[in-house]
Parts: sequence; structure tokens; C-alpha cells
Amino acid sequence: MMDYLNQIIEDWVGWFHFITSVLALIAGTIVLLNKKGTLFHKRTGYIYVASMLMLNISSFFIVNFGGFSLFHFFAIASLITIFGGMIPAFRRGKNWLVKHFYFMSWSVVGLYCALWSEVGTRFVNNMKDFWWMVALATFVTAFIGARIINKEAKKLNFK
Repeated sequence: MMDYLNQIIEDWVGWFHFITSVLALIAGTIVLLNKKGTLFHKRTGYIYVASMLMLNISSFFIVNFGGFSLFHFFAIASLITIFGGMIPAFRRGKNWLVKHFYFMSWSVVGLYCALWSEVGTRFVNNMKDFWWMVALATFVTAFIGARIINKEAKKLNFK
């Protein structure tokens, strides 16, 4: 397994990106599945945010498609969701919890969508198959994510 990973992750930036992505996936999932507002939620959430910041920043040092690509655009969108979720939590202004909830929830869903893109770049051999496979997986992931987010929002009386 490690030899295979060395074949698809070529340098230290790739390894850093991979490790921070796995950490973010684990922490983000834990945050979503556990009670909100607890000390555990906050600590795990900070691990998620730190790993996402490192993950997104490292993505700008990975150039697979000859320069700035759609993946870099989505890294910027991901950073916006992280800041969109954390700034209200720090400021505690009007409706801060609703903003925090939606931005951070969509951040995790976006991370899962990005996972499908990463899987596609590693395991799909031609671009024609890559685009439809990633689009379909992303659509399904976003659809499921929206259902889960809306269900949780209802529980929290945000809807």
C-alpha cells in the first residue's frame, strides 16, 4: 500500500496535502456526528479548521493541470466557507450560530466533494470519464449533504 501511495503522491507537498486532508476528513466527520457546542466540539472543530487551512494553502503548491485550475478555485471557495463559519463564531454577532452552522457544514460537504475529485485524478485514466464521474459523485454528495444539513438545521430550529 505504501509503495502505491508513493507512486501517486510524488513529493513532500503532496504528502502534506494528503495527511492534512485525511485529518480534515476525520475531524470534520467527528464534528458533524457529535453534539454541538461542547468542549469536544470546539477542540475537534479547531483541528478541522487548522487542517483545512493547511490543506487549502498546500493545494496552491500542487500544479497538476499546468497552472491555476478549477481545483484552485474550489480551494478558494473552501477558504471562504471556513472564514464564513469561523468569523461569526469569534464575533458572536446577530445570528452567528446560524452562519457558523451553515458555513461549517457546507465546508465539510465541500471537502467530501473534493475527495471525489481527488479520487478521480488518481484513478480515472481519461478526462472524459473523469469529468462525468466527478460531477455525478459531487452532485450525489452535495444532495446527501444538503439533506443532512437541512435535517440538522430543523432540529436546531434554524428552518
